[in-house]
Amino acid sequence: MGYRELTPEEQKVVVNRGTEPPFSGRYCEFFDRGVYLCRRCGRPLYLSEHKFPCSCGWASFDDEIPGAVIRRPDPDGHRTEITCAGCAGHLGHVFQGERLTVKNIRHCVNSLSLTFVPKEDLKRGLFAGGCFWGIQHIMKDLPGVVHSTCGYCGGTVDYPSYEQVCSGETGHLETVEVLFDPEKISYRDLTRYFLEIHDPTQKGGQGPDLGDQYRSAIFAVDEEQRKAAEELLDELRDKGLEPVTEIRPEARFWPAEPLHQHYYLRTGSAPYCHRRVARF
Repeated sequence: MGYRELTPEEQKVVVNRGTEPPFSGRYCEFFDRGVYLCRRCGRPLYLSEHKFPCSCGWASFDDEIPGAVIRRPDPDGHRTEITCAGCAGHLGHVFQGERLTVKNIRHCVNSLSLTFVPKEDLKRGLFAGGCFWGIQHIMKDLPGVVHSTCGYCGGTVDYPSYEQVCSGETGHLETVEVLFDPEKISYRDLTRYFLEIHDPTQKGGQGPDLGDQYRSAIFAVDEEQRKAAEELLDELRDKGLEPVTEIRPEARFWPAEPLHQHYYLRTGSAPYCHRRVARF
């Protein structure tokens, strides 16, 4: 993994585990919508929804992107240090029990440890290919992917539940919404990867997961995405494959219940019907 060159001030905090002066950080009172990345390795760490106003003097978050932050005892013997899971760069400390938000947790983070990407600079992709647990788990760590969400797309019922979708009566497909930085990964490369981590030639499901909700589909949010997806499917046909992946126009995406988000990361298990197979 390539690391960004740090300034002496950033080096003092990120590598040498220092602390910037209170109220000096650019993100202390900053509340734009977007994603906060590790300053050194670029790994997504926090969403703007996680940030809350706090008078402590440093950027404060009451949640993190799953798997992005590691906790470990601080050498001072009293606090819990938080570091980036990608490069072990120092972020700050985490505190519990202060009752500052409903989640009752505060990640106290140095601005010098962070880089912010505005939401308007991100692009969005919608992919359905069997159980959304596996698609999310494999795509979440792609360079350039800043956030992913399991959900339901393409159906006729508002606010569908998992049970409703599994009944096959709503028309929804289990779908993963991917937010990505087009400066780091193109939609074409993202879609090519998607077509390699599930079987785009299987009808009516994926692996042992059978049913309309498990069909393979790409929901194109614009004409550029539709064209890129069509070209990739044509490439597969030229190689003798017969993809059944549907290309559909963008439809309302409904996030799935919390228990379905980052399922394999939370349970420590692994996908059973998704793995990468080189097809291009």
